[in-house]
Amino acid sequence: MSAPPSPDDGLSRAELAAKYGLTVSGARPGLFEYVRQLWGRRHFILAFSQAKLTAQYSQAKLGQLWQVATPLLNAAVYFFIFGLLLGAREGIPHDIYVPFLVTGVFVFTFTQSSVMAGVRAISGNLGLVRALHFPRASLPISFALQQLQQLLFSMIVLVVIMCAFGIFPALSWLLVLPALILQFAFNMGLALIFARMGSKTPDLAQLMPFVMRTWMYASGVMFSIPAMLATKEGVPGWVGDVLQWNPASIYMDLIRFAMIDKYGSSYLPPHVWAFAIGWAVVIGVVGFVYFWKAEERYGRG
Repeated sequence: MSAPPSPDDGLSRAELAAKYGLTVSGARPGLFEYVRQLWGRRHFILAFSQAKLTAQYSQAKLGQLWQVATPLLNAAVYFFIFGLLLGAREGIPHDIYVPFLVTGVFVFTFTQSSVMAGVRAISGNLGLVRALHFPRASLPISFALQQLQQLLFSMIVLVVIMCAFGIFPALSWLLVLPALILQFAFNMGLALIFARMGSKTPDLAQLMPFVMRTWMYASGVMFSIPAMLATKEGVPGWVGDVLQWNPASIYMDLIRFAMIDKYGSSYLPPHVWAFAIGWAVVIGVVGFVYFWKAEERYGRG
């Protein structure tokens, strides 16, 4: 005895899916729906970043002290090599060179660590990506947030160093807050970009330390770019513009300007706040959209 005819006979798969409200498993949601889903996971993002921060140095005897000790040791090495041996202090009052250098190291490390963590955000967490369904952007955003929390711990030490060199809190220090918010948006965009690139090319993680080291040397971490350019003859003007307007240099300069009295506006490039906002908006938005475009491909293959 044959089965009675079904009302779904003759309907294509697409028509059946539309009729019963079915969607493709793992399909990429729309951009605004994706943002809504990320907002819904905001507690997970924060908790994941805090857990990673706590676990980062859990095997070390000094524990969380390494969050501050590592950039301080780097700053000491740079002071000896660049400040004393190579004369990178030229053009900067010598009594503020240590605060100048430590600020640069801390701020650049924020960007450097966000990028390096972003490269491994997907490829280093494939078990989590394949086991659970959640917006994959949660991972690089969480890693960027982890680095922001680490920087805030470092800022406590930076304040102590400032006071030790006779630089005390002032109203101008409030400018640090918008500068860090803009840098976080920029770092988050970079982390999203490199998370997508690193998900398909794991070897990128081996290349990035060389890229980041080159970027650091070109960003004025250890020296003043305007003072350096003033001593060099025949340097094309566009080279100076590229060096001063690169985002790492801009965010360092803004925080140095906010916190160090003798680091005046003469050290800043024109329209510095406009460039800081522009880099944050452009890289933040482009990075988010670029990552979202490949949402359904993460963890596959």
